[in-house]
Amino acid sequence: MSDFDAVDVIRAKRDRQPLSDEQIDWVIAAYTRGDVAHEQMSALAMAILLNGMDRREIARWTAAMIASGERMSFDGLDRPTTDKHSTGGVGDKITLPLAPLVAACGAAVPQLSGRGLGHTGGTLDKLEAIPGWRATLTGPEFMSQLREVGAVICAASDKLAPADKLLYGQRDVTGTVESIPLIASSIMSKKIAEGTGALVLDVKVGSGAFMKDVDSARELAETMVALGADSGVRTVALLTNMQTPLGLTAGNALEVQESVDVLAGGGPDDVVELTLVLAREMLTAAGIEGVDPAERLKDGSAMDVWRAMILAQDGDPDAALPTAREAHVVPAPADGVLTRLDAFAVGVAAWRLGAGRARKEDPVQAGAGVQMHAKPGARVRGGEPLFTLHTDTPERFERALEALQDATTIAPDGARPDLLPLVIDRVG
Repeated sequence: MSDFDAVDVIRAKRDRQPLSDEQIDWVIAAYTRGDVAHEQMSALAMAILLNGMDRREIARWTAAMIASGERMSFDGLDRPTTDKHSTGGVGDKITLPLAPLVAACGAAVPQLSGRGLGHTGGTLDKLEAIPGWRATLTGPEFMSQLREVGAVICAASDKLAPADKLLYGQRDVTGTVESIPLIASSIMSKKIAEGTGALVLDVKVGSGAFMKDVDSARELAETMVALGADSGVRTVALLTNMQTPLGLTAGNALEVQESVDVLAGGGPDDVVELTLVLAREMLTAAGIEGVDPAERLKDGSAMDVWRAMILAQDGDPDAALPTAREAHVVPAPADGVLTRLDAFAVGVAAWRLGAGRARKEDPVQAGAGVQMHAKPGARVRGGEPLFTLHTDTPERFERALEALQDATTIAPDGARPDLLPLVIDRVG
């Protein structure tokens, strides 16, 4: 017989009592075994969302999730490991150019990534637009690629923090995604179990992010940095702007092309800037000095790592990327300055066009998405293209257009957008 009962644990958090270390260890282990029902864990998650957790509780919850599975080790590597995690946004393709760039600077980048859900895109969905590329690697394949290429982007093993995988699925369907203790422990349990020596967190702020305001984003960042420090992982967090999408595309193949443009020395200014800022943070956290990542973009070495990384996972870096069968141009309604381009609206439009999924088992269209022809601060002319929508299923255009109806503000000439800086703050 157990000393604990799920209902007692739920009641304790419902009544705003802190959970003991023993209660947390038991409930996570029992849930992973199937002895605590999904509806009971959903009730506990709602109680945590409403009543919060203190730092000790969050640290113990995270440790219990790590203990539910295996931990990876990179002790045999001849270079330091460093990783990046983004809390998710619209047009956030940064992982694609960043991982090979940091590897080209001398670090090893073990990047375990996920799929998109709702309006935020998934790194694996983007890469699967490349013909032949596969997301799933065996343990030996993962280690061999990390040793030989220096960077891996792949799906996480089911053996890493399995409690998190179970709980994540419940949070999404029970309205408990936004809980800072649950977000922080979910992200950090996977990243600590992954075994990286250093971690840079990109915490998005704005309409296209989970954290809509700077204060809640800072609280999340501080919580995660503390969890990393407690576990011996050098952790730093940047708060970055997600009021407006990153780059000029939101989709899968569309974002891969933009990422390749960055690796080729071009690409949109904001994507290049954030890639370089995060690369420098990752290298510093890994203890690598005296290497300028901007030079590695210029000299082609980051592109070389990208090609090797794609080839190692059976992808063809030279193959044409898929394109959608249908396109629809949305013209600017008037002359003026674009002062607002809402990230959430663009993300929803891309999702409705087929670039994202409502449920984790839904398929995605590789070619679907939104191309943006102007960013805030640019002058636009009435009648000229503002967006181009792409999909294989033209019946989706109507609902995507509805999402974009109030996505932009065009002001008279001379107006300036009121935007947060790209990098808002640094924690850690």
